[in-house]
Amino acid sequence: MSKYQAYSEYQDSGIEWLKEIPKDWSIVPLKYLAELTPKKSELEESIMSEKCTFLPMEKLKLNSITLDEIRTVKDVYDGYTYFKNGDVLIAKVTPCFENKNMAIAAGLTNGIGFGSSEIYVLRPNDLINNRFLYYRLQEDNFMAVATGAMTGAGGLKRVPSETVNNFTIAIPTTNDQTQIAAFLDHETAKIDTLIEKQQQLIELLKEKRQAVISHAVTKGLNPDAPMKDSGVEWLGEVPEHWSVKKIKHFGRVIGGFAFKSGDFIKQGYPVVKITNVSHLTMSFNELAYLPETFAHDNSEYIAPPNSLVFAMTRPIIAGGIKVAKMPKLEKMPLINQRVGFLKIEDENLTDYILFSSLSNSFIAQFKNNMTITNQPNISSEGIESVSFPFPPKDELKEITAYLTNNENKFDSLIKKSKEQVHLLTERRTALISAAVTGKIDVRSWVATTSSDTNEAQEEVIA
Repeated sequence: MSKYQAYSEYQDSGIEWLKEIPKDWSIVPLKYLAELTPKKSELEESIMSEKCTFLPMEKLKLNSITLDEIRTVKDVYDGYTYFKNGDVLIAKVTPCFENKNMAIAAGLTNGIGFGSSEIYVLRPNDLINNRFLYYRLQEDNFMAVATGAMTGAGGLKRVPSETVNNFTIAIPTTNDQTQIAAFLDHETAKIDTLIEKQQQLIELLKEKRQAVISHAVTKGLNPDAPMKDSGVEWLGEVPEHWSVKKIKHFGRVIGGFAFKSGDFIKQGYPVVKITNVSHLTMSFNELAYLPETFAHDNSEYIAPPNSLVFAMTRPIIAGGIKVAKMPKLEKMPLINQRVGFLKIEDENLTDYILFSSLSNSFIAQFKNNMTITNQPNISSEGIESVSFPFPPKDELKEITAYLTNNENKFDSLIKKSKEQVHLLTERRTALISAAVTGKIDVRSWVATTSSDTNEAQEEVIA
């Protein structure tokens, strides 16, 4: 923040989270600046048959609302939150609140909307600019106080309305608020553009990695190798000297045991549940436990090192199939229901099948073998029947080594881009906090028209 000057004079606010504020700023609780949850009764009866925007919670994001749902006012009047153009919308439930899912309502059908009851609506009065309020609600101390005051259990924790109403902020004149909001609009837009470019780069790297893996495990590393028809619809041609095998060729996928919920204890023998299995990764931070005797009585459900572990309910996420390699642990865990595992001793083979699971043909077959009733599922037989090209042992080892090295390179590049996103996000947060709390004086700021992205990136990360 060294490039921005401070105000010439400050005063003690007398409030812990405000500390010092510019001398001419006023201290006001939010309830005197904005109406929380405006009353629907202000709507005229004649509008009940009109159309309006409908906003589910998932369509409220930071500085973004998706306006693709239209309803009739009378159909959403009861049970939903009312708002209109210019209102500040903010999620009140975890984790949406912590993710700063908030925006200013604009472009609403007939100027009004209804949305999730988990959304707070703040309607600014003449004392506060709505964009200044929007930025003020993103400031660290408000977020910390509101998060700390949440009530409820688990994923149903909410920010109490009195916490929002009684939170006290410092505000300058409305003209200065407008200037601060304009400054933040301009500067955060530059940062957001850079964040978007890094996120696009991450997606491109993931797509490139997927393409490299798919090609290596279906065509091999030798571009001149003679090809043959695989005989499998999703595979097409494969190297002539390769075979095509099904997962069942390497063993049986063993479905986990349905241990009784009352048998689980706080400490004991570890158990892997479906929540521990994700795409290419396994989490051991929140394991379930059973008495030690269960390991002896149910040893056939213990997954040894190098096993492939599959989630069998909701088995696919955006990243791909939920399958991972079991590492060597002090106690190899029991496998619970809705999880399956394939015992493989050869680590190279495990890695090769894991890489194969990233190929488009493997994913297509896997999806085709799923059954969808209340939720997507795949059986042991469904996994076992997936076919994939299989090279000779030496070539398999070569491909696995090549892809492992390739993964390290892609992981490094993706990690660097994610670090840039983190730095830029931190910079955005710090800039907003400094401006809306008066740590920096931007009253004389004038927007620049520089289009040099590299220069902008150096500026925001500095």
